[in-house]
Amino acid sequence: MQKFSKFLLVAIFLCAQLISFPASAHNKRIKALIISGQNNHNWRVSHRALKLILDQSDLFEVDILLTPGRGGDMQQFNPDFEQYDVVLLDYNGDRWSASTEQAFVEYARKGGGIVVYHAANNAFAQWEEFNKIIALGGWEGRNEKSGPYYYLVNGVGVLDTSEGTGGSHGAQREFPMNCRKKKHPITKGLPDGWIHARDELYDRMRGPANIKHLLYSGYADASKGGSGREEPLVFTVDYGKARIFHIMLGHCGESLDNNPAMQCAGFQTLILRGAEWAATGKVKQPVPTDFPTSESASLRRSYKAPQN
Repeated sequence: MQKFSKFLLVAIFLCAQLISFPASAHNKRIKALIISGQNNHNWRVSHRALKLILDQSDLFEVDILLTPGRGGDMQQFNPDFEQYDVVLLDYNGDRWSASTEQAFVEYARKGGGIVVYHAANNAFAQWEEFNKIIALGGWEGRNEKSGPYYYLVNGVGVLDTSEGTGGSHGAQREFPMNCRKKKHPITKGLPDGWIHARDELYDRMRGPANIKHLLYSGYADASKGGSGREEPLVFTVDYGKARIFHIMLGHCGESLDNNPAMQCAGFQTLILRGAEWAATGKVKQPVPTDFPTSESASLRRSYKAPQN
């Protein structure tokens, strides 16, 4: 009887501990690192916008790490990638040190989560392994030696090895997004087609083209200065154990308040779902009520999603 009483007391104590344990400990946030600091785009605004989007979801614990400025000492840039579930790249600038590049590749090879955001796919044209990590890139001297163009003809992917520079875009505008894989965790439940807010539509991108799942494409209207082809815009990358989410959308505006491509509810939903998937392999987020429709774009002026 005495032994039973002791057992009962221990059980009651443990139950009390579980009940009083903070809720945040049960719902561990995803550790995310945003890398920025150099870019031919407005990185001073874009990395802040990305952090706002992630923070306001209550899913992520976010750190920002800025590199030295252009021409600075990259030996001082030494991220500890291993302590993060997902790394978001908002960077296009000077090469990292050899040790940092190797650490990043090792992080990816071990199954790290990576989000390639917009002009981050302009970076490191001469770094072979990085180009495998992003699958497709543009500018910075990319050409037929960098790999084929990839685009769609009648919904089928084409690898085009013809000569030509890599990377271009027409005039900024709203444009339809076309879903190419409805059952992927990132796209599940989202509309087949919806209008993205005013943005650059990247086209003529080229590289190893090791796309695993093409999620969304868009038509680069020739009358607006585009390629006249259906171009890949959102996809995952086939790179060993890594979970890599590449989103070409999100050209940053002049300020947080005037930033339609990043204020787009569709863009934010994809960034959040893509980052969660890259970190965990799953997506638990519901479809937000303000998601764009096939008729109109939807902007979040405060970057915060409405409460369902």
